Amino acid sequence: MGLTSNNVLLLAILFAVLLFAGTVWLWPRLARRGWRPVSGRVGLLLATQLALFLSVGLFANQAFGFYASWADLLGKETEPGVVVDHTAAGGSAGPVQVIDTRRVDGAGSGRPRSAGQIQKIAVTGRTTHIVSPAYVYLPPEYFDPQYRTRTFPAAVILTGYPGTAEALVDKLHYPRTARQLAKDGRMQPMILVMLRPTVAPPRDTECVDVPGGPQTESFFAKDLPDAVTAHYRVGKKPGSWGVIGDSTGGYCALKLAMHHPDVYAAGAGLSAYYKAPIDPTTGNLFRGDATLRGEADLHWYLKHRPAPDTSLLVTSSKVGESNYKATLKFIDQVKATNRTRISSIILESGGHNFNTWRREIPPTLQWISGRLSDR
Repeated sequence: MGLTSNNVLLLAILFAVLLFAGTVWLWPRLARRGWRPVSGRVGLLLATQLALFLSVGLFANQAFGFYASWADLLGKETEPGVVVDHTAAGGSAGPVQVIDTRRVDGAGSGRPRSAGQIQKIAVTGRTTHIVSPAYVYLPPEYFDPQYRTRTFPAAVILTGYPGTAEALVDKLHYPRTARQLAKDGRMQPMILVMLRPTVAPPRDTECVDVPGGPQTESFFAKDLPDAVTAHYRVGKKPGSWGVIGDSTGGYCALKLAMHHPDVYAAGAGLSAYYKAPIDPTTGNLFRGDATLRGEADLHWYLKHRPAPDTSLLVTSSKVGESNYKATLKFIDQVKATNRTRISSIILESGGHNFNTWRREIPPTLQWISGRLSDR
């Protein structure tokens, strides 16, 4: 049974309850002195507490999607292998290969024309040679013969670190929310490309072109849009692409929009930070390159580089978010440029978690929809 299985969670809870009942039942018998009764009491208490911690941990993982599998928890990857033909043209199947399809939750009819469709794909970067899994949401209009020649705007949606792309679909409900907003006339139909920024797991590359390492920024700035545009009916002119992310993905979204305004006309960072960290998960990202380090600091970038012609959205909470003061500083700094456009969502309270982001996603999708073109 998988890490996120309901059966695993129920078994853990049942085990904890049985251990608690067993402890209460056996405690009088273990009340005597001696190393054996004492060892029994200690063993029962430890086992009960571990079972409780396990149950709480499994519940939290299901709620917030920290790890997708036991192998993911242990630092191993179990993503099914994808056959990629390494030819000069990037493979006869192209840079995007569709692995599976699924319906949109809560959409009623399973027909793509009325409910849209989610496709699981593998993306191969032609220049970076990075291969990454992703989920693509196609709106119902994409399958309507009336719109067969129409192109659609697209938004890249990024998780935090380590994160799972599945959480964007199953926990944060991006496809379901986008479909409902478009149905209600509050946003235009859009294609969503959902994946995690961890393209070289388990390393956290912070969307940086690491010297001698993964060229993550180039993958998101060039390879991913090129691959998706070649496979789907996405607008090819500037202004057709946006990017949204939470936490690490939020930092990446802001940086990609600032560094590549010719690609991303808008970038939204939910609970984002503004400077790439250096820690055991990232390793040495910059290899002594001071310019690369500076450009990964968004405050430094606004101060030392021409203000990008793009639109940015940042979110935070007055209580519960550690980035609140940094976000206010970033807003003031962007406003001073008189070129880069800045918007914000500031909640009275909200933590760095899925519940908070679910409150911010509908207005964020509406915001980015209003800044993208479908041509």
